[in-house]
Amino acid sequence: MLGQVAEQLGRPLPARLRKAFHRVPRHRFLPDRIWLRDGSGGYRSVDRATEPDGWLAAAYTDQPLVTRFTDGLPSSSASMPSMVARMLLLAGLTEPTGQGQAPLRVLELGAGTGFNAGLLCILAGDEQVTTVDLDPTLAAGAQENLKRVGRAPTVVAADGAGGWPPGAPYDVVLATFSVDHIPPEWLAGIRPAGGRIVTPWTSPWCSYGTLELTATDTGPAHGRFHSFASFMPMARSHAESRPSTTAPAGDDSAAASSTGLSPWAVAGGDLDAEFHIGLTVPDASYAWDTSGDHAHTRLQIQDAATGSWATVDYDGRTAADFTVAQAGPRQLWDEVTAAYWRWEELGRPSVDRYGLTMTTGTTVVWAGSPASPVAER
Repeated sequence: MLGQVAEQLGRPLPARLRKAFHRVPRHRFLPDRIWLRDGSGGYRSVDRATEPDGWLAAAYTDQPLVTRFTDGLPSSSASMPSMVARMLLLAGLTEPTGQGQAPLRVLELGAGTGFNAGLLCILAGDEQVTTVDLDPTLAAGAQENLKRVGRAPTVVAADGAGGWPPGAPYDVVLATFSVDHIPPEWLAGIRPAGGRIVTPWTSPWCSYGTLELTATDTGPAHGRFHSFASFMPMARSHAESRPSTTAPAGDDSAAASSTGLSPWAVAGGDLDAEFHIGLTVPDASYAWDTSGDHAHTRLQIQDAATGSWATVDYDGRTAADFTVAQAGPRQLWDEVTAAYWRWEELGRPSVDRYGLTMTTGTTVVWAGSPASPVAER
């Protein structure tokens, strides 16, 4: 497994991190039934009782393993080991602290199985690690798994969106789920000069990327995005239900137009383009309709909060011109188009060219340098 991880990273793992992986056996943190991706967009289960060799092989392969389903969807998983390693490297936890330097205090948000917390205990010390999970059952299971391998961090059942103030300030806050903004409680909970937040990133348009954010002694926190990771989004303690805004058939209020911009350019799998759109067109999400009920292929865009929607139709014949319909307070296709051409104007930057500066009440996202802002919240 560590050979696969090193291959993914393009370099050998630091000795302290290799030692941590050896001292925290991954299989001790897995349930008897796990689910692997089946290569066709679904999952197949592997049961330890009936497939012991396959179960153990999966435990020590560089792949994510789903450990629980809720309402037919994956709701908890054991992260891909190479992703775990990348995040620990970004967090600065793989090198020994200097002589006379205090041990690093670490807050993990999203205990999951407890495996990552076990690695943190080796790297920082059990008494320096606090791990939080919204689900009391997961928190209890993680604590039991950690106890079985001789590790005893502080395990808390709480909403990670609020951090964990009783243990603050932390040198590192590390999330194991993705967010679309940095909760102010996280920033308030890190050491003012040099405290670090590492978290996977998401937006309704694109779930991809990892943010490394560092606090400064002058006030603002600065960070950069990195081109890896697609994690489950942060669970909410009270899930919000939003109405569907799928384009109604025959809606006469929609504004009709056409476009030469291919819908595949903005939603066809180019993660760099989609990442930019996700940052700069807030709350917009998309889905493809290939049923043929409305068009050969339709891109549906929506913002459930405002009730705005747009559709872009391909007729199956020409890829030079597409039919557009838009309705609601926001002209979503116009916003997406403007965002895409801005990305082209910037030189088609990759995910790791983007950064973020956060002050009290303001977050600015930029491309290349802070002198080139692309969005403000």
